[in-house]
Amino acid sequence: MKKLIAEFIGTFWLVLGGCGSAVLAAGIPEIGIGLVGVALAFGLTVLTGVYALGHISGGHFNPAVSIGLWVGGRFEAKELLPYIISQVLGGIAGAGILYLIVSNQVSFSGYSQAGDFATNFYGVEQYGHTFNMTAALVTEVVMTFMFLIVILGATHKNASPGFAGLAIGLALTLIHLISIPVTNTSVNPARSTAQALFVGAEAMGQLWLFWVAPIVGAILAGLLYKFIAPNK
Repeated sequence: MKKLIAEFIGTFWLVLGGCGSAVLAAGIPEIGIGLVGVALAFGLTVLTGVYALGHISGGHFNPAVSIGLWVGGRFEAKELLPYIISQVLGGIAGAGILYLIVSNQVSFSGYSQAGDFATNFYGVEQYGHTFNMTAALVTEVVMTFMFLIVILGATHKNASPGFAGLAIGLALTLIHLISIPVTNTSVNPARSTAQALFVGAEAMGQLWLFWVAPIVGAILAGLLYKFIAPNK
């Protein structure tokens, strides 16, 4: 139960911190944090969450990470479903708090389009570009693949101790710097689900990709790293 609470809190923090920065602080003219700030915010949520809670639950905060670690032989199958449920519920709680804040703006008129409220998207114009489903699928598979490679490597028994959280947080920052314009960056089905629930039909209709692609990327990384990882 303690592990599940830790995963709930960690995913709550990731969604509130990362998506919150995108919704509240990124778009303010002249003084907003912009996409670089959003990318850094997501990295900081994972970095701080891993150091605060990683010694309790492992600090996954992401169903794709849990699945990738399981495939890589670093996580027990019996814990997989409880972890995923806790992560999704934590993400929804984080998005719920964020929505409560945002909806109490005087000018608030609701959300309806994929990309609103920091939802993930494909096939809609955002940031001056429109990337189709293929671009989104490739991006999410590859970015999640590399994220899991970093996680599996940084947490390996032969890796330098104490630096895993830093490596993982910086990796997530880099992933966002690359892929925010393409999909708003998921690599995390819990984060995608949490935001989409508050936007509605269009975002929910695209949600399948942001489950399938990260899971595929995570499985591929787990299989590969299990093969290449040193045994001694």
